[in-house]
Amino acid sequence: MNRRILVWLVATVALLFARITGAEAQTKVPRIGYLGAFTPSASAPLIDAFRQGLQELQYVEGRNTLIDYRWAEGTPKRFPVLIGELIDLRVDVIVTQSNAAVAALQRATRTIPIVVAGMGDPVASGFVVSLARPGGNITGLSNQAEDYAGKWLELLGEAVPKISRVAVIAISQAASHHSYWTQIQTAAQALRIALQRQDVTVPDEIEHAFASLIRGHPQGLIVLPHAVTIERRTQIAVLATKYRLPSIYPFSLFVTAGGLMSYGTNLAGLHRRAATYVDKILKGAKPADLPVEQPTKFELIINLKAAKQIGLTIPPNVLARADKVIK
Repeated sequence: MNRRILVWLVATVALLFARITGAEAQTKVPRIGYLGAFTPSASAPLIDAFRQGLQELQYVEGRNTLIDYRWAEGTPKRFPVLIGELIDLRVDVIVTQSNAAVAALQRATRTIPIVVAGMGDPVASGFVVSLARPGGNITGLSNQAEDYAGKWLELLGEAVPKISRVAVIAISQAASHHSYWTQIQTAAQALRIALQRQDVTVPDEIEHAFASLIRGHPQGLIVLPHAVTIERRTQIAVLATKYRLPSIYPFSLFVTAGGLMSYGTNLAGLHRRAATYVDKILKGAKPADLPVEQPTKFELIINLKAAKQIGLTIPPNVLARADKVIK
């Protein structure tokens, strides 16, 4: 074959290949993995907010974006298998919420970008080097719950005057709960309130935990944030009503499930904001360089229906401070 023709053929094939691969790169559909700590139904408000955030940035699920969901259903020990499935799918980024999920992801991969829609104390938990410069493959938003754990006790004391003994439901294996517990203890000393801690390991222990803590005759209850407590929030609210326990929770999800009060960040809002991190990462940004965002607004939600069920009258000064009152 004529050398000139051969060179022309090679050049033509190379050009065609470049155009084809270039076109494929331009039409590549982003693949997002979502690792849910709860069930799909329990997470519905959060997923709706995340999808809304994506749509505002022109990512439409099923049209130009794929989202692969995996659900732990309140059982953290399922995380390793679910994470393995997402890794095998070669997702471009993984979105999650809950420290237990982040810890499992950190053990599984140091390369796939991870966006967290609400994590507690990311520096102390070892997820990031600093809030300004995460330094690894994890970034996102902090729920900053450890900074206002003592506030839960203060608000409970204001809602239930003369309260003297409060129970706290914690998850024994949750490292962040040590920080919450320390903050609550400090507030309890100042308010002269006795504390009773009740640890839970798995979701099925919730009912037994209530039967055990009620023997200490608490006058109020604080439920700490965790995949287990959020997944079982309706059950917890029902039991709190059954035992006529005024209770305060970290997120509004508990109140809409029948709980009395909540004070904290808006989880749905954090999920909506998480979409902006996904967008930046898909456009080439590195998680190590994306600062962890801290919440600027905390909301107090009060459920008057729940108050009526346990025979509690919320003082007017507390109601006046509520961001939302469910009647």
